Amino acid sequence: MKISKKALASFAGSTALALVAVFVPTSGTVFAADNAAQDGINAANPGGNVPQNLFTGSNPLFTTIVNVLLFVIGAISVIMLIIGGIRYTVSAGDSGNVTAAKNTIMYAIIGLVIAFLAFAIVNWVLGALTK
Repeated sequence: MKISKKALASFAGSTALALVAVFVPTSGTVFAADNAAQDGINAANPGGNVPQNLFTGSNPLFTTIVNVLLFVIGAISVIMLIIGGIRYTVSAGDSGNVTAAKNTIMYAIIGLVIAFLAFAIVNWVLGALTK
């Protein structure tokens, strides 16, 4: 069984989302080039009521969203690992099916490693930036 384009695109999208979550700037610093944008934000929000629990606080929203998404990616990787094992078991020695099952297992392990690393990196970066 070949890996479908939809499954590959879904995995690539999940990986990209995890990587974007790692590199999203989380500081509130406004640079000189962003002054016009900040003025527009201030005009649209005259009271200055910016949610304080987006990146900091007792239950930061960004951290919660990233952790849930990374948990889902990890769970999908474990499910694909199980499916790969089942495919390997029922391959009946057919070399094409064995190779496909091994590829499924390999990609599932790679996805699991990426999910764990992304989880660790995101929590480390957010912890360092919010102190």
